[in-house]
Amino acid sequence: MSGFSTRAIHDGQPFDPRTGAVVPPVFLTSTFVQTEVGGFRDGYEYARGGNPSRDQLQEQLASLEGGTHAYAFGSGLAAEDSLLRAILRPGDHILMSNDVYGGTHRLVDRMWVPWGVELSTTDFTDLDAVRAAMRPTTKVLWVETPSNPLMKITDLAALAELGHAAGAVVVADNTFASPFLQQPLSLGADVVVHSTTKYVGGHSDLLGGAVVTADEELAERVHFVQFAVGAVNSPFDAWLTTRSLKTLAVRMERHSSNAQAIAEALVGHPALEAVHYPGLPTHPGHEIAARQMSGFGGMVSFQVRGGAEAALQVVQRTELFQLAESLGGVESLVCYPSEMTHASVKGTELAVPTNLVRLSVGIEDAADLVADVEAALRG
Repeated sequence: MSGFSTRAIHDGQPFDPRTGAVVPPVFLTSTFVQTEVGGFRDGYEYARGGNPSRDQLQEQLASLEGGTHAYAFGSGLAAEDSLLRAILRPGDHILMSNDVYGGTHRLVDRMWVPWGVELSTTDFTDLDAVRAAMRPTTKVLWVETPSNPLMKITDLAALAELGHAAGAVVVADNTFASPFLQQPLSLGADVVVHSTTKYVGGHSDLLGGAVVTADEELAERVHFVQFAVGAVNSPFDAWLTTRSLKTLAVRMERHSSNAQAIAEALVGHPALEAVHYPGLPTHPGHEIAARQMSGFGGMVSFQVRGGAEAALQVVQRTELFQLAESLGGVESLVCYPSEMTHASVKGTELAVPTNLVRLSVGIEDAADLVADVEAALRG
């Protein structure tokens, strides 16, 4: 098998046979002319069922995650919802880590629980706690690693072994790590989900999600849901995502080195109670992250002394770090999770600390980013 960057640039990306264009065109069409009734050209009938731009992205994603099938959706949550439709039935139980993205928890809690699915959460860094929280009806173990926004690390191989012993599907949200830094399927996960809006897209100019698996039966079910429900990635967003994947490796290397520099600069800072980054040797999940990841990623969070008011002041003072939701773009962003990305879980056991600040570290010059955060902490 070719190396990661070679596959990222070439898999699913043939030159255009008619013109020789190196970059495949974007297919902005809703339907396809048939040669006769039921005579589809290369299987294409209607864009909800298939589009060459989306198919090329799906081939690319499957290759990079080490899967056999990938499906591109209109958003990360659309991908997650379709995957759950393919697995869960009323009476089934889903167990999630207690620090998943707030939108993921909201999706299950507000949309699936009223339809008869049971939901509970626990600390997935504690395998004994996971084992104790499982039920005979547990059909899905859902994990993010690194987690959003506390950067907790879960041992994917150990979790997969535990889940499979109970007959559960192990789902890994690989958005924070990206397929360049982590390969959950190779560690035993059954399926990977992404918000491709984030690192996979990488430029804050598209919306998308993905499901990747090597399980043939599960792939068929997800494919049917994608076709039946229709929450597909648009051709242009798919084309933009294929463009972005070609530079994923070099971007993630820079994101990771910049985040490492910021985290190390913040350790011991008098204005902070804690710094959360798996690349720090003091991080409780550092050894596991070093084993199952090829780098530690571009996300850093920290807790500010002085509580919520002090944290809010910090996010208002940064200049290069722009105050916005989302993450994974080339530009650096700062976020106050309690009132932004995780506002939907306020007052629950998933609530994040009110003094927590999350950084999505971009690919600008590291020294400039360190200086920006340090200036914001000084006030």
